[in-house]
Amino acid sequence: MLLHHAPVSQPQADAKMHRIGVGIDTSRYGHYAAFLRDDLQPAAGELQFVESAVGYAQLRSRLEQIVSKLGTVHFAVRLDVAGQYADNLLHFLHTLQRQLANATLVISCGDPQRNKNYRAALFGSQKSDPVEARAAARYALSERPAPVKMLSAQQRTLRHVASRLQAVVRQRTRLINQFHLLLTSTFPELALLANDIASGWVLTLCERYPTAKLLAAASAQDIGQIPYLPEKLIAPLLEHARTAIASLEGDTVAELVRDQVRQLRDVRARQLRLEKTLVDAYRQLPDANHLDSIPGIGDVTAAILTAFIRDIDRFQTPNQLVAYFGAMPIEESSGVDRDGKPRAAKRNIMSRRGNDLVRRYLWMAALSAVRYNPAVRALYARVVAKHPDQKAIAIGHGMRKLLHLVFAIWKTKKPFDKTHYPWDTPAHVAALDARDEQEAAATPEQEQAAGLTLTAEPAQKEVTAACESSLPHDAEPGQNAFVDFAHVKAQLPIARVLEHLNLTRKLQGAGAQKRSACPIHCPHSHGRTFSVNLDDNVFQCFSPRCQKKGDVIDLWAALHHQDLRQAVLDLVRTFALEPAPNK
Repeated sequence: MLLHHAPVSQPQADAKMHRIGVGIDTSRYGHYAAFLRDDLQPAAGELQFVESAVGYAQLRSRLEQIVSKLGTVHFAVRLDVAGQYADNLLHFLHTLQRQLANATLVISCGDPQRNKNYRAALFGSQKSDPVEARAAARYALSERPAPVKMLSAQQRTLRHVASRLQAVVRQRTRLINQFHLLLTSTFPELALLANDIASGWVLTLCERYPTAKLLAAASAQDIGQIPYLPEKLIAPLLEHARTAIASLEGDTVAELVRDQVRQLRDVRARQLRLEKTLVDAYRQLPDANHLDSIPGIGDVTAAILTAFIRDIDRFQTPNQLVAYFGAMPIEESSGVDRDGKPRAAKRNIMSRRGNDLVRRYLWMAALSAVRYNPAVRALYARVVAKHPDQKAIAIGHGMRKLLHLVFAIWKTKKPFDKTHYPWDTPAHVAALDARDEQEAAATPEQEQAAGLTLTAEPAQKEVTAACESSLPHDAEPGQNAFVDFAHVKAQLPIARVLEHLNLTRKLQGAGAQKRSACPIHCPHSHGRTFSVNLDDNVFQCFSPRCQKKGDVIDLWAALHHQDLRQAVLDLVRTFALEPAPNK
């Protein structure tokens, strides 16, 4: 709701200009205002007014009385914002800026905690509406806080929808936790078989068979009719139901489970409706920020980021934006805690700071971006190659990279361009390419840097500051060159090769595991025998005619009918890879 900008110059006090501090303590049904002169003495009687047209008219009348008494007045208004209760008051004050004659208004807002600390420093333990208002008025006069910019009606609507969505998502999380607690007494083994107990097939299963006893009496054919239930889970479900350790059963317990299922379905439907409303509000913003053009960030995530960032000018660097949402991995070091007990071994975890709604949707966006966003995909591959056992931390780095892209896209007001930078090209290759371009554009006078001025050929050459053209260049590896297979594979994700071969669009499936027709033995078929894991960078064809499997080198060799050495040399040349570690 409130946008903070850099401080602007305020009118200086002189013989004709009187500065008046106006502190307003806001609440749900009404507000309390205090008026102080520049010497911190009362400029007028304090005013308590209700949240209505009559109350706002009283505030305007009090300000006009001060102007008529003092002449030209500069009002420094400070609001103690409690929730969304100041929306209407802010709108009224910004409108009043253009209507008061012989007066100027500079309006600032403070979060309740900051105002509370300032009030405690001045008035100690005293706490009441008049004390809060007087502290806000003194803050406006003494600290000269930066003014706030009023959000447009569309931006305010977007923020209200996002806040409502956040409340519904939190409610759904509470209902899932309650459902999990209920299942511990009715069918605890179900949580061992289902990764997500709020998924559709789990809810349908619990609606039809709410207790383990009812499920044990069902047949495999009946259970197999539940939509989207994996066939491989039918037998384990029946086995666990017949040997369940559940302590509750009966009609009353069954009704409790069914009621919890109904609540979960209802809150999920409300979440989907609010997501659609949020996207509609995002589309109605007067100025597009193009966040939805970033691969991986969908319409809903773009709308949520826009609602909670509010104004990108609040952040000077992308790292400030990352820190604001806490989307970064942190290290938990070993040592002892405050009780003197040893901590666990050093490990990396995701920061727990930031907005929970943004973190939830940004995590899902990062899961998509590691496959379809060239910038995030390259970063993810580097982190996984360095820490293969910490892929969740690599996703966290992907969240941070997405926020960097959000900062750049919003600041430049230009849609995402995947060709803006060679994301998938190793840094040393990009540096060589840039160096080659500089050399091609250099003039003969610029080719050699400052060195000795020679008038004759010396008996022994002396090298001083040499230009880059005099340094040895890495040549393209020949047939006899040394190639480190593991080093080449670490630089080249299999997703990049599939995209290069125009095979990505044929892959189907959710998550990292994808299926399609085998590009090796039936490239124009519509089968699903070819399976590739984009996280592990491996593939396999299950057709008896093919049965090819392996890593990215094996795939390239099979597609181009080459042996492994020819394939790895071809990959180095095609993708400009480093054939071996640079010693």
